[in-house]
Amino acid sequence: MKKKINKDKLKPNPLIEKFKNNKFQHVFLYAILAVILFVALYSNVKPETLDVELFTVSDQTIYAPTTVEDKVETQRKEQEAYDAVEDQYVLKKEITEKQVDLISSIFDAIIEVRKEEEIANKSEDATPTLLTPEEKVKRLQEKLTPAISDKISEETFLPLVSTTDDELVIAKDAVVTAVNNIMSKEIPIIQLTEAKKQAVEELGYTSLKADVLKSATELTRFSITPNVVFDKDATEEKRQQAIDNVKVAQIKQGQILVEEDELINREVYRKLGLVGLLDNQQSFKPFLGLGLFIVLILIGVVYYFEKKDSPISKKYNSLLLYCLIFAITILLMKIVSLFQKIDYTHIGYLVPVAMGAMLVKLLLNERLAILTCMIFAICGSVIFNEGVTGSFNFSVGVYYLFGCLAAVLFLGEHNLRSKILQAGLFVAGMNVLVITAIMLIRNGSYSNVEIGSYFIMACASGLVSSVLTIGFMPFFETGFGILSTMKLIELSNPNHPLLRKILTETPGTYHHSVMVANLSESACEAIGANGLLARVGAYYHDIGKTKRPQYFIENQMNIENPHNKLSAQLSKNVIIAHVTDGVEMLKKHKMPKEFVDIAEQHHGTSLLKYFYHQAKQSNDSIYEEEFRYPGPKPQTKEIAIISIADSVEAAVRSMSNPTPDKIEKLVRSIISDRLQDHQLDECDLTLKEIDIIAKSFCESLKGIFHSRIEYPELTKKQKVK
Repeated sequence: MKKKINKDKLKPNPLIEKFKNNKFQHVFLYAILAVILFVALYSNVKPETLDVELFTVSDQTIYAPTTVEDKVETQRKEQEAYDAVEDQYVLKKEITEKQVDLISSIFDAIIEVRKEEEIANKSEDATPTLLTPEEKVKRLQEKLTPAISDKISEETFLPLVSTTDDELVIAKDAVVTAVNNIMSKEIPIIQLTEAKKQAVEELGYTSLKADVLKSATELTRFSITPNVVFDKDATEEKRQQAIDNVKVAQIKQGQILVEEDELINREVYRKLGLVGLLDNQQSFKPFLGLGLFIVLILIGVVYYFEKKDSPISKKYNSLLLYCLIFAITILLMKIVSLFQKIDYTHIGYLVPVAMGAMLVKLLLNERLAILTCMIFAICGSVIFNEGVTGSFNFSVGVYYLFGCLAAVLFLGEHNLRSKILQAGLFVAGMNVLVITAIMLIRNGSYSNVEIGSYFIMACASGLVSSVLTIGFMPFFETGFGILSTMKLIELSNPNHPLLRKILTETPGTYHHSVMVANLSESACEAIGANGLLARVGAYYHDIGKTKRPQYFIENQMNIENPHNKLSAQLSKNVIIAHVTDGVEMLKKHKMPKEFVDIAEQHHGTSLLKYFYHQAKQSNDSIYEEEFRYPGPKPQTKEIAIISIADSVEAAVRSMSNPTPDKIEKLVRSIISDRLQDHQLDECDLTLKEIDIIAKSFCESLKGIFHSRIEYPELTKKQKVK
């Protein structure tokens, strides 16, 4: 069956529709959003440069804007650590053993000279002769190497060759022991004198005669020599370890580079250049970082808008609205940030940034509002970075985040203007708590004037946010045709001209509409649909009946049914006309499109069975399509629920003695009939949701048509009493 086209529906402009449906327009809006962010944040990330010259006096105290590595200072410290490491030496035990063997050899040579004399005197052929000490020394020197003979004087050997054997043995043992003990330790050349002194002191404990002790001392001093050698590998290893232990020199963020009235010497000038504060240095890194930062923000926004399963034109309107709210909020931040130049760096606490979050929550979506809270917090921490050491003012960022989240979470589903004002008060209280927490964490000293100014700005920010939200809401609702929660509540006011018209001219229809509204709201909320939209839309769904109220049974009180005098064809036309009449009236009063759709689609293309069967009895050539509503079929969950509730309420009201079982059976049969007639094919209701809707209807109707206590009639006598 072909769907009939409503000729009264305004034809959209093809150019406008093409413009809205073109995804290029989404890209254009994302580009606009990126430009807004770049322009707003550009001046706050632009590296600060100073016009200073070498060997001039600074007119201000200059702080490092960022943390950078000072390679020159690091290299200087590494060189100092390298030079501070002394040469490394290693103990050579071979030298000790050699010197001990040397001193033993000298004494052995002395003993040998003495034994040769004894052997010669004991010989039978030889004539006994006695060698003088000098002759003994001569023979001794012949046995020793020239190097030893030249370094040890004859006076040293004389007492040793002349002393007794026992004394010589004692002297040998004493000298060998002393040399071995002293040279078992490291003896660098610079400690040689000290080592010889210790060896001599050790010999002083022996019982040798003075002349022998003196000779033993000279031999000991001769034998003590340096026993360590330079270890190149160990030295280099130690020096490398010293270099590795040197920490990288940094110029810390916020570090004072030069104080006011201080001379800018070469070292200071070098550091100014290192942190990028000189005019002749330009860095593009901050701008690349800002670009990447904006891309990350856009990814979140694009993901939200492009993921939603809604028509492109609706996405376009939502995205355009979001861009406007975002731009207004960022513009407010930027304007207020200009006052930072007057040395009031905490002016950021005054910005009514929660306004943007509340508008997004009320006009668009809560999830998008939470995402926007985070974006505003990050942007605010960059915009208000004046007077802080770094690119981000984390205090302002935390302040904005908590304030915006407080506003979003406080606003519920049904928000009157008073609720928005309450949200502003809640935000003000949250702002005060956040500022108090920040001050306590900083553990700083604040004057009463500073504390008072912070609290005043915090309260003003929350209150102004709510006032601006209330002020902007009508403009956005009208300009974008948004049916917000607040607008729905206003339209549900019984004093609205159309509702008053229904109430006064068609009281039966009004009661029917209220019942349908109750059923629809509870069913929508049961499946997660917009219950408030369904309720208020149901109030207006039969507004077309006010044009011919007496032709509808709920308004026929004490009058004859006019349809008894009309043919089935004319009756059908009158009944169907209430749909088109309602659409015309709603459009004439500039009611929201959602209400127009409800009035137009709440009967779908369903069949007027009563008049169809009546006409069929008189004329078999009648086609079923002639007795169907023009449609279209319900396109949304809310309209589908209103459509079912409309039929259910009318059917249950006509029951003579409704019981829970009868009500449930009737509800199920009506829903089944709608499914079989394909009236729910174009909305996205699932079978599970339809079952939930049926249960919700039954519970609501059981509460309405519950059994009541029958009071006994009073007798005439009781009445008199």
